[in-house]
Amino acid sequence: MNITVLTENTSLSPEIGCEHGLSLYIETDQHKILFDMGQTNLFYENAKKLEIDLEDVDIAVLSHGHYDHGGGLKKFLEINDHAPVYINRYAFEPHYNGTEKYIGVDTDIKSSTRLIFTDNEYKISEQLTLYSCNDRNRQFEINMGGLNFMQNGKLIPEDFRHEQYLNIIENGKSYLISGCSHKGILNIMEWFRPDYLIGGFHFMKRECTDDLKCDAELLDKYKTLYYTCHCTGVEQYEYMKPFIHNLHYISSGQTILI
Repeated sequence: MNITVLTENTSLSPEIGCEHGLSLYIETDQHKILFDMGQTNLFYENAKKLEIDLEDVDIAVLSHGHYDHGGGLKKFLEINDHAPVYINRYAFEPHYNGTEKYIGVDTDIKSSTRLIFTDNEYKISEQLTLYSCNDRNRQFEINMGGLNFMQNGKLIPEDFRHEQYLNIIENGKSYLISGCSHKGILNIMEWFRPDYLIGGFHFMKRECTDDLKCDAELLDKYKTLYYTCHCTGVEQYEYMKPFIHNLHYISSGQTILI
């Protein structure tokens, strides 16, 4: 399996742009997948520089309804005329950072016939399954980080019910792709225990103290190879790396073969 980072907070070179956001191009032995579309159209510009033709993508997934993952969705629908886009049915609810800053996606896209709305579990193919895990117990407490969503005209703390995870099975191995792990990376690991985890841990606002060390040591107990990025935070990644033996960081322009 090849995974290329089309956009992320950091970049491998000045020629490849970066932004606060995430977009991954994934090639399995059966599919060409676009997972998230970043904050802007940068994912598309970087793909051209990396000689990746997004018109060939046959499946697209939006991990959750935040602008830094779905900002480029409209552009993808323009450049690719056939790939279905799998999105959780709650993704278009209004999402806010605090009470004033809207961080949702463009609701004008909601009417597109290309969108396929998912719930707790959606089997795309024998190889690909989406999970939202809203029916699963959260053993570890999560910090909402001041994020809210609008329901019945009122802002209430996020429950991240709009977030979903892509599980890929290839050659007897499981690859879990997570955008931001808002439901808690420790909960996600307990639910899936994948061979590979690719995505953000949402630790970027965490202080590099013993609490973060404790979480890192818990993650190290799983027999999982981690490729993290985006909302994990570079400082937090550097702090955790001595405590997680199989932890790597991926940046815009980087391709990994796993």
